[in-house]
Amino acid sequence: MGCAPSIHVSQSGVIYCRDSDESTSPHQTAALSQGAAATLHGLFVKTDAADSIPSVLAYRSRQPPPCPDPRRQERGEPAAAGRARARRCCSSAEAETQTSHASVKQASTTEVQIGPMRLAQDPVQVLLIFAKEDNQSDGFWWACDRAGYRCNFARTPESALECFLDKHHEIIVIDHRHARYFDAEAICRSIRATKPSEHTVILAVVPCISADQEETSVLPLLHVGFDRIFMENSSIIACYNELIQIEHGEVRSQFKLRACNSVFTALDHCHEAIEITSEDHVIQYVNPAFERMMGYHKGELMGKELTELPKSDKNRADLLDTINMCIKKGKEWQGVYYARRKSGDSIQQHVRITPVIGQGGKIRHFVSIKKLCCTNENNKQLYKIHRDEKFAGDNSQAESHSFRCKNRRKESIDVKSITSRSSDAPSLQNRRYSSMARIHSMTIEAPITKDGLRRLSGNEYVFSKNVNQSYSHLSVPITVNDVPPCIAQLLDNEESWDFNIFELEAVTNKRPLVYLGLKVFARFGVCEFLNCSEATLRAWFQVIEANYHSTNSYHNSTHAADVLHATAFFLGKERVKGNLDRLDEVAALIAATVHDVDHPGRTNSFLCNAGSELAVLYNDTAVLESHHTALAFQLTAKDNKCNIFKNIDRNHYRTLRQAIIDMVLATEMTKHFEHVNKFVNSINKPMASESEGSDCECAPNVKNFPENQTLIKRMMIKCADVANPCRPLDLCIEWAGRISEEYFAQTDEEKRQGLPVVMPVFDRKTCSIPKSQISFIDYFITDMFDAWDAFAHLPVLMEHLAVNYKHWKTLDELKCKSLRLPAENN
Repeated sequence: MGCAPSIHVSQSGVIYCRDSDESTSPHQTAALSQGAAATLHGLFVKTDAADSIPSVLAYRSRQPPPCPDPRRQERGEPAAAGRARARRCCSSAEAETQTSHASVKQASTTEVQIGPMRLAQDPVQVLLIFAKEDNQSDGFWWACDRAGYRCNFARTPESALECFLDKHHEIIVIDHRHARYFDAEAICRSIRATKPSEHTVILAVVPCISADQEETSVLPLLHVGFDRIFMENSSIIACYNELIQIEHGEVRSQFKLRACNSVFTALDHCHEAIEITSEDHVIQYVNPAFERMMGYHKGELMGKELTELPKSDKNRADLLDTINMCIKKGKEWQGVYYARRKSGDSIQQHVRITPVIGQGGKIRHFVSIKKLCCTNENNKQLYKIHRDEKFAGDNSQAESHSFRCKNRRKESIDVKSITSRSSDAPSLQNRRYSSMARIHSMTIEAPITKDGLRRLSGNEYVFSKNVNQSYSHLSVPITVNDVPPCIAQLLDNEESWDFNIFELEAVTNKRPLVYLGLKVFARFGVCEFLNCSEATLRAWFQVIEANYHSTNSYHNSTHAADVLHATAFFLGKERVKGNLDRLDEVAALIAATVHDVDHPGRTNSFLCNAGSELAVLYNDTAVLESHHTALAFQLTAKDNKCNIFKNIDRNHYRTLRQAIIDMVLATEMTKHFEHVNKFVNSINKPMASESEGSDCECAPNVKNFPENQTLIKRMMIKCADVANPCRPLDLCIEWAGRISEEYFAQTDEEKRQGLPVVMPVFDRKTCSIPKSQISFIDYFITDMFDAWDAFAHLPVLMEHLAVNYKHWKTLDELKCKSLRLPAENN
């Protein structure tokens, strides 16, 4: 019994049908009018498609290959089965893109070896870009089928780019014969402008030339971005030979080069200092451990000869000659060598230099592995790494990539309704109350999202048991006072609300939490309260920061450092300080530090929709917040070297632990309005009524009620967590860009995985960032910071909020969807 043809109707109204036995390819039809009926190969089709679908039914089929594949006949595969292999509709690019999956079943991974590495290469992916199907496109299609490649077919520049960004094809074939259909060179340039294309071979199909025509140069096509040209030839074997040669040449070479990324990753994380030079001793590579050991930035070393660097005078005179004689003969040398750091200090190293044989059987590189010898002198200098030039370079680079920003809002309105700090008070209050009425019907996802999971496959997310316990390799000061001068200079300003956390991120190589944390905790006397050493606190900070994901654009250790800075700033306010105990202060600082640890940049809703094990474990309730606190205490207790709680009284620990847990759980946004309303009703209103006619900054009755202290701590960390709109304009824009990018990435993944899209407004193709910021400020920030300002008195924050809101409003009124006006980008 034969199977019925499969019918695919795309959103654009194009129908693809595939017969089970009679045809070798999908049949593209124009589509049917609403309510109309037609017959396809004896199949009666009726469609109730939209009015936009044309009423005329066009039909065209593709011819099968001229001869059956001899390999299939050798395997005894029936010819009918070979003919039945056909294309299907590619969902990612709707009707403009088709995909061949049949050949993937026969194709297997290919084993490739590069040096001692054994690699498994997946079947090659090919993208065919032809405006119209013809014998040439058929030739490449069936050549891919014969070679066992995965193949996609795109008809428009847009669908081609979309499909490439989704699949990252190794080979792209672009029809360059008919300029009237599309601009092949423009398509090539658009693909080459993307990051994945650096490992892709792009082939241009050009028309045949007659015998009397002169052959043109390929240089113009090479300059556009093409790698090869293919003279028009619809023979399947000609297409097959071309693709096979590309696979065994450029594709395999690119595959080996990509595998080298794993080697460089290993080198970058290696504890030993590694230096690679050419045969002429020109520096080609140094790893971060080398930079830390020698005090140089790699930009200062690349391309320099070793003879240009200062030498230590502690080596014996003939040592360098002895080393050169040995390695020039292709022999490995190892021994003790004194090197001079950038600061001028001499350090004793154990060095091993290995020659590497390359092209022509000659020595092409020297690899030097260096470790510090264990001497008292070296131990004193181990953490004194002064890299001012490196920090300056990183800082300027970070600024060049930094987003700029402007935000919103007028003067604060005191909750007691009797103050009028500005003439804008009525309009602000009206906006507040109208916004409150709209909020409770919304699905809440804050710019604070919680994930601490590792994706394994499909939609499954599980907690990564092998959390990052390593901290010994991180280079941090021995004491809080022993930091590089440029970092110390930045930290001198850490008590100011306008402190630039992104500058600290740049100069610390994305490790701002350790440095800022040590400074803030020292200022608040946390070590004394916990009765722990500064070394233990330093180790704890290293472990916590190592478990933040630096790959997240927003939820990384810079965000944690920013929240810690805001929390410390709030704790310095008189009314906050007067209503909290010492234990509350310590709990708040620790909670701010760990509140997003192991966050992978996805929201709670995403995890619940994906059916993650953590979501099941925590019953879809405060999934990530629960994970952050649990992991923080696991990391702390796992190693005695970083256990900051090991010396405190049991009862104190239980109270401190409960306070930390409560504060981190308060950052979960589904209870946002509940927390704000409780704070207003229990703190703001009573204090407003009691302090009328009194200048007292501290109301004793608040401190007498532990539940009120809990409300203050919750409100404090909530405000610290979402304080970005209250930062100076340039910082606000940077944060807005980072959170938007993280949300865009989640939406992209939800679409790829077929999950519900939690935040449809954060589609990178349609999103207006100013609108999203305006909505966030209106719905969440205004009321909360009005209440917090009424308690803590924060005029600087409210001024920034007014400026920033005005910036987003201006952009929105000008229909600008980006972070700033195009003129400001230039």
